[in-house]
Amino acid sequence: MAVTLKSGLSEKVKAEENDKVQSMVETALADIEKRGDDAVRAMSKDFDKWDPTDFLLSDSEVEACMKKLSLQEINDIKFAQEQVRNFAKIQRKSLTDVEVETLPGVILGHKNIPINSVGCYVPGGKYPMVASAHMSIVTAGVAGVKRIIAASPPFNGEPNPAVVTAMHLAGADEIYCLGGIQAVGAMALGTETISPIDMLVGPGNAFVAEAKRQLYGRVGIDLFAGPTETLVIADDTVDAEICATDLLGQAEHGPTSPAILVTNSEELARKTIKEVDRQLKVLPTAAIGKPLW
Repeated sequence: MAVTLKSGLSEKVKAEENDKVQSMVETALADIEKRGDDAVRAMSKDFDKWDPTDFLLSDSEVEACMKKLSLQEINDIKFAQEQVRNFAKIQRKSLTDVEVETLPGVILGHKNIPINSVGCYVPGGKYPMVASAHMSIVTAGVAGVKRIIAASPPFNGEPNPAVVTAMHLAGADEIYCLGGIQAVGAMALGTETISPIDMLVGPGNAFVAEAKRQLYGRVGIDLFAGPTETLVIADDTVDAEICATDLLGQAEHGPTSPAILVTNSEELARKTIKEVDRQLKVLPTAAIGKPLW
């Protein structure tokens, strides 16, 4: 018989939270569509405490961000992007155009044509998700997208140097220090200062994911991404510290990222709970991981 030592939120509570997110995003997007830049700025001030003169980073601001990184950090970003770019080129070459005359005068075929513009969202309010810039901006460049814009929220009250550097080196034409609903909404719907794009890509929190869902149809999107989650299945041969580390490695993504352990050993289950509590006392990410746990 299964015994639950620790359970998560009920389905009812999760459904109520989803309804709140859906309603909030719907209201926010309607406000952006109606008031444009004023709505975007109000949301940025409210959610991120960020109210710069211009959300679009200038060349000098981008350069200032890059100067904050070491040469090794810049080289690491360049190396990672080169690996992504090389494989993206291989993928692009596999998408060949076709034109064939199947019957006299009957010509069939297909062409692979890049979209005109794409908005790449790079999350980073809690952690700088540098890799998201590689995966979206670099691949859009290889595809031949004419206009690539990128947005990422402020980190500790300023543009994140590593994220901005990655977006610049990846080939973004416009870089905005802007996060959340206001970022994806502005890119998709357009404002007085931001021209709308044709496709939204990139991960984000529940609000970003819901905004992309509601905007789908107005613009294209890459996919509907849910929260990061993990399920650890273990028997009595497994070390509790490893289980706890794997669980917290996902829990630190945010309060909606399920981290579950299923085991046939009650001893391991109880030891893992104790180990999680121990690690939460020393982990720098405890402030985010603990509420989920």
